[in-house]
Amino acid sequence: MNGNLYEILKSHFPADPEAPCLILPDGGVVSYSKLEKESARCAGLLVSLGVKEGDRVAVQVRKSPQALFLYLGCLRAGAVYLPMNDAYQRHEIEYFLGDATPRVFVCRPQVRPLADELAQKAGVAGVIELDDDGGGELAAAAGAQPDFFETRMRANDDLAAILYTSGTTGRSKGAMLSHRNLAANAEVLHRYWGFRTGDVLLHMLPIFHVHGLFVATHCTLMNGSPMLFEPRFDVKRALELIPRATVFMGVPTYYVRLLADPGFTRERCAGMRLFVSGSAPLLLETFTEFRQRIGHTILERYGMTEGNMFISNPYDGERRGGTVGFPLPSVSARIVDEENRSLPDDEIGQIQVKGENVFRGYWRMPEKTREEFTQDGYFKTGDMGKRDRDGYFTIVGRSKDVVITGGLNVYPKEIEEIIDAMPGVVESAVIGVPHPDFGEAVVAVIVRQDGEAGKALTEAGVIGQLKGTLANFKVPKRVFFVSDLPRNSMGKVQKKVLREQYA
Repeated sequence: MNGNLYEILKSHFPADPEAPCLILPDGGVVSYSKLEKESARCAGLLVSLGVKEGDRVAVQVRKSPQALFLYLGCLRAGAVYLPMNDAYQRHEIEYFLGDATPRVFVCRPQVRPLADELAQKAGVAGVIELDDDGGGELAAAAGAQPDFFETRMRANDDLAAILYTSGTTGRSKGAMLSHRNLAANAEVLHRYWGFRTGDVLLHMLPIFHVHGLFVATHCTLMNGSPMLFEPRFDVKRALELIPRATVFMGVPTYYVRLLADPGFTRERCAGMRLFVSGSAPLLLETFTEFRQRIGHTILERYGMTEGNMFISNPYDGERRGGTVGFPLPSVSARIVDEENRSLPDDEIGQIQVKGENVFRGYWRMPEKTREEFTQDGYFKTGDMGKRDRDGYFTIVGRSKDVVITGGLNVYPKEIEEIIDAMPGVVESAVIGVPHPDFGEAVVAVIVRQDGEAGKALTEAGVIGQLKGTLANFKVPKRVFFVSDLPRNSMGKVQKKVLREQYA
């Protein structure tokens, strides 16, 4: 049996090959038949460029149908797909090419001179362009290839993709994901989130990341459904398209921006079945406002590059705000202390997970891989959390974000939730900065609302409110007000940037 992820996805394509797969912004439609033919052409092109099974193909392009064809073609050719954020600059590109040693680098025309220079330095055999509209050199070359390609045989453990972690501490690590890792997660999410005949996904996420490339796309292909395939998130465009969709996946920022538009109403969402949030924590305030105004309860889940999704609120059952739900079927999750001993309910500890979707390890980093797995096979996520008596998991922050002040652990999420509930606060981030006496001092960075409530917030006032609620060692020594918190492309607050800024 062929374990190639593409063959597994293809086995779920609709019986009618002309059924729509991608519905494009200009009204054009890509059928499942065309998806097969175009991905075959991309696979043929990669082979013609010397790509062999197991070779890496690095891709730094904008979202387009052709970019999706290229990903699927890469799977079909038995190569290893390496997506890169199009915002990466010289330093990042140089590192990824040098570390992954891809056979081919697909880039945007705008960066071709830099791509050629860095590819030559890293020993990359070929560079080819794909423009932002899905045209140009690669599209023309693929168009000259046959529209049939016999998908290569792959074993379950063969690599399908390498995705580099953000590298917030030290060197970025390439997470190696096998065909089975990705297929197992797609199969579970497809069932757990209730995908069904008639579903239409509004796809506004980028496709260089787990959320948009794997979770959203795989679930839809596994269902043989159409996607409203948009190049990026745009509130006005989302409001136009939501009446034509049944499922939407987004980062918390998307939901905040939707709620800020008066056109986002319960009536507009009447045909929607499911809203999913991930990639960053969803504020309880956003969760509650969404439910009250739209009549839908956002389904929040938890995962990471090293295994896609691990934990999810239920589709059928109570979705609790502030939690990420239960371990997915076939995933085991536990909370442990620093000695790897299981902790009782409601105690904060390290989150560890185990399952078929958990990655194979870090590319060319065997020692780091060994460090990140326990003797009984659990992956140490690096996240801190707790499980309540009903089995719901809550994430309280990254272990590296824990502030140790005077030898005592402070979990930023606990303080952030209290600050976020204060009148006039949009959101907050709590960090630790060096302190001569305590080792680290707790610092809060707050975004204020427009209007009187926001103007009324002061550093002394915030600290005074917290002193009546928290133990003194948890109360921030300083409070700073900003217009926005720094975020990465997936909406996660970059606390490393804040730590550097306020050190």
